[in-house]
Amino acid sequence: MNENEKEQTGKAPELTESTAVQGVTEPTSTLHVATEETGNEACAPEANECKITPQEDVCAETESPAKAIDEAATKAAGAEEPATEADFEKAEEKEAAEGLAVRAEEEAAEGNTEAARTLAKEAEHINYHSMTKSELTEALKQIIEEKDAAAHKKVAAIKQAFYQLRNREIQAEMDEYVEAGNSPETFTAQPDPAEAEIKELLNGFREIRSQYLNAEEEKRQENLVLKKKIIDQLRELAEDIDNINLHFPKFQQLQVDFKAITEIPAGDVADTWKNYQLAVEQFYDRLKMNKELRDLDFRKNLEYKRTLIDKAKALETEPDPVAAFRQLQDLHEKWRETGPVAKDMRESIWDEFKAASTVINKRHQEFFEARKAQETANEEAKTKLCEQIEAIDMDKLNSFKEWDAETKHVLELQAEWKKLGFASRKVNNALFNRFRGVCDEFFSRKAAYFKEVKEGYAANMAKKVALCEQAEALKESEEDNRKAMEQITRLQAEWKKIGPVARKNSDAIWQRFNETCNYFYRQRKQETAAVRQEENANLAAKRAIIAALKDIDLDETERQQAVNQVRELQKQWNQTGHVPFRQKDALYAEYRQIVDKLYETLNMHRQQARMSNYEDQLAGMDSDQAKLLRERERLSRAYEAKKNELNTAENNMGFFNVKSSEGSSLVRDMERRIKRLREDLEIIAQQISAVNQKLK
Repeated sequence: MNENEKEQTGKAPELTESTAVQGVTEPTSTLHVATEETGNEACAPEANECKITPQEDVCAETESPAKAIDEAATKAAGAEEPATEADFEKAEEKEAAEGLAVRAEEEAAEGNTEAARTLAKEAEHINYHSMTKSELTEALKQIIEEKDAAAHKKVAAIKQAFYQLRNREIQAEMDEYVEAGNSPETFTAQPDPAEAEIKELLNGFREIRSQYLNAEEEKRQENLVLKKKIIDQLRELAEDIDNINLHFPKFQQLQVDFKAITEIPAGDVADTWKNYQLAVEQFYDRLKMNKELRDLDFRKNLEYKRTLIDKAKALETEPDPVAAFRQLQDLHEKWRETGPVAKDMRESIWDEFKAASTVINKRHQEFFEARKAQETANEEAKTKLCEQIEAIDMDKLNSFKEWDAETKHVLELQAEWKKLGFASRKVNNALFNRFRGVCDEFFSRKAAYFKEVKEGYAANMAKKVALCEQAEALKESEEDNRKAMEQITRLQAEWKKIGPVARKNSDAIWQRFNETCNYFYRQRKQETAAVRQEENANLAAKRAIIAALKDIDLDETERQQAVNQVRELQKQWNQTGHVPFRQKDALYAEYRQIVDKLYETLNMHRQQARMSNYEDQLAGMDSDQAKLLRERERLSRAYEAKKNELNTAENNMGFFNVKSSEGSSLVRDMERRIKRLREDLEIIAQQISAVNQKLK
């Protein structure tokens, strides 16, 4: 199984004594930092590491989604601008760094120098996320000045931290650009001198790293050549059977020399160790030396390997399966470096060590399988949360109440999100960005709606204030109350058309307008009472006039005197004001009947009587030009109506059959009607002339 296959499956191959567990690695990861297109070399693992140590993904999500979403929900509810992923990451990394620093101090206090140094480096790596861009740049400069080619993980962390800060700046610029009314598609981020500088520094580190890796590869090739030479020398010693006892010191020195040589190319590790062990075993098998010396060496090797077995078994109680797996790789490395044991013990001792290793490997595999299953469940749950928010139809939210209800729903979904753990590494960041994006859109749309409504409130408030001012101005005007009430009615109609205002201003502005309107209603009520009293007095006066008309005795009174009495009473009638509306028509009909009867008895022409009566009516309008103009307009409309009626009647005359008796009767009726209409037209024309005389 090659390295890529091992990374994909995450499973360790079956162990053999010759191969141990070399090549078994935890799945590695690839660096993804911000949007920078290059630089993966910065966090590439050592190409030829022999030790089986899982590669840490320095660019994986290091923040807690629960904590991040908790802070994001707090921001969304208060400021309607959700927190960025960088905010979550920075706080999480700071907390993790503090924890690692404390653990490093504890390990140092217990004398575990190597563990303390490792924890301190991890804390330093995490702390990069709490630095500013300038601090990150200086940290990278220091690494380059020291030419620390092994600091590739630090460089990767610096790069990731820098581009997280840079992405926040770009997002802020874009938010400001969009808030100014621009389209996000036309946005272009401003150049950042710090970004250009850090890119140059990264290129410099890549060159250092490249030189370092090339040198390391050359060194591994040299080491491989040296080890092959030692193996060849061991074989030569084993072949010299006659002098093999004399070769034992050199044999031991070659073993020391072989172990002193460090790393070789990863692809040659297995074969090299296999050939070495075969050469050593061949030497021992052919060695004609003191059996006690060989057995002593075997016993020492057996004792040491049992120690390694005990340590491997002790790892079963290690609570962290990943840490146990890493420690197991160190034990296998030491096992390979240890010489052989007695031939009859070799298989059993290896089986015992392999059995202990299998337990640790199984725990390690089960751990990652369980984590993968949990990540799959988390992915499904997070996807559903995204879909629930995406399903909200924000276009149909048209009130504060509806927006508040959906806001509560979104916050509940955010609370559920923060309870979930990581999804799989390949989708976790995408899911987070999807969820954060739809939440950002929701709260942005909510803020835009609130802003629009508030602007509408302000416009409505200005309109209502203007109506209040117009109504209040009517109180100071000299217009009669009737005209003022017409204006008030119009203003009230306009008020109803205006939308709402802010709740804090609603009651005050309505009370202001309503009090002004009530002022006019009170005035009208007072005037109405006075008008009713006056109308009742006019009713009594007109009834007295009718009674006086009825009392005229035409038999005892001369004709001219009677005419004068009738005209005087008509004048009084016209000068008397309005009567109650419900009694107006009946009273006038009674009055008109008596007057017409008197004029008929006095042999006065109908036209003269009507004109005489109309002139008396005009006498009451002498001082009111507006009333005269309205009267002329009324007469003009009446004249046109009568004229149209006359034309229709004259046209209809042609349709009657005058030969029949029924037709003759209809013709006579129509002729009388036409005559009456012509008289009415003449009277109206005289009335218009009389009004025109008054207007001159």
